[in-house]
Amino acid sequence: MQCPQFLFLVMGTVIILTSIVSYLIGTRLVAEEEIVVLIVLAVSVFLFILAFIITRSFERLAEVSKMKSEFINIVSHQLRSPLTNIKWTFEILSSGEFEVPESKQEEYFVNVKDNIARMVELIDDLLIVSRIEQGRLPMRKKEFSFADLVSSQVSRYKVFAQASHIELSLLIEENLPEIFADPSLLKLVTENLIDNAIRYTRGGGRVEVFVKKRDKRNIILSVKDSGVGIPQKDQKYIFQKFFRAENALKQRTRGSGLGLYVCKTIISKAGGQIWFKSEQGRGTAFYATLPIK
Repeated sequence: MQCPQFLFLVMGTVIILTSIVSYLIGTRLVAEEEIVVLIVLAVSVFLFILAFIITRSFERLAEVSKMKSEFINIVSHQLRSPLTNIKWTFEILSSGEFEVPESKQEEYFVNVKDNIARMVELIDDLLIVSRIEQGRLPMRKKEFSFADLVSSQVSRYKVFAQASHIELSLLIEENLPEIFADPSLLKLVTENLIDNAIRYTRGGGRVEVFVKKRDKRNIILSVKDSGVGIPQKDQKYIFQKFFRAENALKQRTRGSGLGLYVCKTIISKAGGQIWFKSEQGRGTAFYATLPIK
């Protein structure tokens, strides 16, 4: 959303009229024409700066309004689907019009459980983003083994990968030093990266996780997949809030578009960097560095 065009017209007209009036008044009160010109230039520069500040303020307000609308639309869309599924499941189970065999009832309850978990996940993401926006994301740093943390996360996702017919592998360099960071937040980062890699990789593909020393001061985590990749035109937006690439939406995988924004914020707060390389149709590799204690 851009600043209204009429504002540019109004500000331009005001600057021109003010410059003319300043010149006319200056020629009457000041004898030297050079000084008059300097006065007019000074007034014009001041008005240009003022116009720029006002314009930028309007643009920021417009952007906030746009983000608020997008936030409401995305959240309502993300919540509507699981809520509708839960509603219909309970209506079927409680209605006398439908006879649900006992063997099917468990399947319906699993569906309800999955949809509740989906809503909880979205709400958790929104709470984290809210804390980030307000500068209230706590960092409880301590020394710990990042290699052990990643190893436990990969073990946890093995079942998910096998169910999706995806090969999930882990390679960790020996004798890695501990790092000084918040393990709960870095657990969230590794969860997001591994989860995304598996979800956007088709059956028969692979996901490779590496942890090694990058240099004397940093260790590096990489999560590579052979999935759908990220279109070139979408890559510059990938760490923005609520953004999901066009081909990701076609995959019909669940997601709020908040995970990578959260990852980038956490890694930055930990003193590291995060980036990626991707080619549509050939896969994506995310890299994150973290300082050694």
